[in-house]
Amino acid sequence: MIYPSLTQRLKEQHKTIAALIIKLNNRQISRQVVKGKWSIHENIAHLAKYQPVFLDRIHKILTVDQPAFDAYRAEDDDEFEIYCAFTPYELLKKISRDRETIYQLITHLPADKLELTGTHSKYGKLNVLEWTEFFLLHEAHHLYTIFQLAHAGQ
Repeated sequence: MIYPSLTQRLKEQHKTIAALIIKLNNRQISRQVVKGKWSIHENIAHLAKYQPVFLDRIHKILTVDQPAFDAYRAEDDDEFEIYCAFTPYELLKKISRDRETIYQLITHLPADKLELTGTHSKYGKLNVLEWTEFFLLHEAHHLYTIFQLAHAGQ
């Protein structure tokens, strides 16, 4: 069964990005605060790019018996650079559109489908709800990173 905090975070958590960057200019958003680490913009691009990856994984779990997945690494994804070329506004629009698709899919699955599993190379066998929780915690980690970068050197 889907628990209320998962549903609420799935519906709303991504909106935090806009609140975190609303007072920042483009230079601040694109600045690499720590050499060799992602900027705010790159973190947002990663979140935008990972949503279709997550959606594809859920579809695979729903259609293939016990699929296995490697850990996702943006550095290994050629499309990540394409996402980095979008403006923050475009990325936020993409995130919102894709999140609505994810939200509708997850919240309308019958209980038996929520129990279907896929295996993550690091975290083992996860059912659809656990994959969704993992997705949201991963996003929350990047939200925290964006918060830190937005307030670095102030």
